Amino acid sequence: MKMERYRWAPGQPITRDYIHDFASVASLYEFNPWEESGERERVAWLDREDRPEADREELVRTLLAYNKKIGNAAAALDRIESLRDRATLVVAGGQQAGLFTGPLLVLYKAITILTEARRASARLGREVVPVFWIAGEDHDVDEVNHTYVLSDTLAVHKIKLNAEAGVKTSVSRWNVPKEAWDDALAQLEQTLMNTEFKPVLMDKLRAILADSDSLTDQFARTLAWLFGEHGLVFVDSDDPSLRRLESGLFRSIAARQAELSEAVMQAKHRLESAGYKAQVELHPDQAHLFVYDESGERILLYRRDGLFVDRKGTLSFTPQELERLAEMEPHRLSNNVVTRPLMQDYLFPVLSTVLGPSEIAYWGLLREAFRLFGLRMPALVPRLEFTLLEGTIQKQMGKFGLEFDDVVRRLDDKMNGWLAAQGSLEVEKLFADAKAKFGDLYGPVVDTVAGLNPGLKKLAETNRSKIVEQIEFLEAKAADAFRSQHETSLRHWERIRQSVLPLGKPQERVYNVFQYWVKYGGGWLQQLAEQPLSSDGDHRIVYF
Repeated sequence: MKMERYRWAPGQPITRDYIHDFASVASLYEFNPWEESGERERVAWLDREDRPEADREELVRTLLAYNKKIGNAAAALDRIESLRDRATLVVAGGQQAGLFTGPLLVLYKAITILTEARRASARLGREVVPVFWIAGEDHDVDEVNHTYVLSDTLAVHKIKLNAEAGVKTSVSRWNVPKEAWDDALAQLEQTLMNTEFKPVLMDKLRAILADSDSLTDQFARTLAWLFGEHGLVFVDSDDPSLRRLESGLFRSIAARQAELSEAVMQAKHRLESAGYKAQVELHPDQAHLFVYDESGERILLYRRDGLFVDRKGTLSFTPQELERLAEMEPHRLSNNVVTRPLMQDYLFPVLSTVLGPSEIAYWGLLREAFRLFGLRMPALVPRLEFTLLEGTIQKQMGKFGLEFDDVVRRLDDKMNGWLAAQGSLEVEKLFADAKAKFGDLYGPVVDTVAGLNPGLKKLAETNRSKIVEQIEFLEAKAADAFRSQHETSLRHWERIRQSVLPLGKPQERVYNVFQYWVKYGGGWLQQLAEQPLSSDGDHRIVYF
């Protein structure tokens, strides 16, 4: 497998500076991921006996139960057992559950977690467990109920799970009907090309869906099939057993609401004063916790007049009631974007956490929030980024003399230049000259007839418009004929575009892994998972 680095600058300025100029943002983060001293400092902190943490033995039991439930491999179960040893550390990262794993970037995050855990274990000489945190408590179903593949007609085809969640509950609590699973699988099967790999793939996905009640179930089982043999451990953030372990930090969050709000609002001010933009919406009265009501709806809480209420004011808790809820019914509470990172650090001995560009940006708000609860923000590792460049696309790019940078930054200009070289500009110029000359010749005619009879001027102008319209009609037909003459080449241009930048976005943010699996099998994915790559923030082009 051949790879080539490509500097695809992060869209977030703060992420770019975090990767390439850490000193400029050091005050917003904790440990420098690019220096050994930062790692040593983090390890020393994790080895402290007095740091806040959940019950390690209970965590192991919870992880074992969940990973056995989703059918994870023995290698992953062994890694969980190693967490009983207090010297064992964790590299964590996560994503929302998605249909058929969602976009490729989800798998690349899993690969980064595996890669970083291996590298850290080799550096430190101690066990480092790769943990994938499934954000099962998120409730935005419309973000995760679909995925995309490229059809034979060069259309980006959306595969959607056609089912309604009812109340606004978490993805893990949304029970998907069997007929919805069958329909989604049928959509995928109809869109994917027929290959030698397709029957086995569809049988495997069908078996996974048969055992899946929720989107989280399906997601976890599929990723466990893909990466379990590499020792990747999974945790569902909405697992009721996990909630019991989180009770202690939930109580602290409930008790120190005003301080938490002040910490993140001050961090927002510091970040903006440094010239960056906050990536999450913050309000001083946010409680940074959700609560599930009796119907199962997940509701964000706010602080108002000494109480914790929902936006409409129909749900209300005193501070003492919220703390009691955290202690007695923690399964009714749920983290938001601010408290989720804190909870991950409370549950696991996190050496480092793998994040995408936008996540690194918003974690710039959290340093003091970690410290408020006696925690310290872990080192942040940029997720590995890839573009898969198939052999056919490579050949087509070679035919047009295109480099990868041309495709990413100037494809339209390159295509227009190619069209011009085929004679398209000559045809355009010919018709432009014809219309200009006609205008010059017909102008005096309009003036003359208007002088003979003013009433004829409108008729002459209408006549001129009709003649111009006919010229433009022929021009359009000529353009169609030109494009028809070069139809095959233009399809190649379009295939290059749709392969690298579907919907105007990087490939990894759109396409599903099984679009490639059905063509090449799964060997390439396993090779990626085994590559000794460094998470340096660079994009990588994968030629295969």
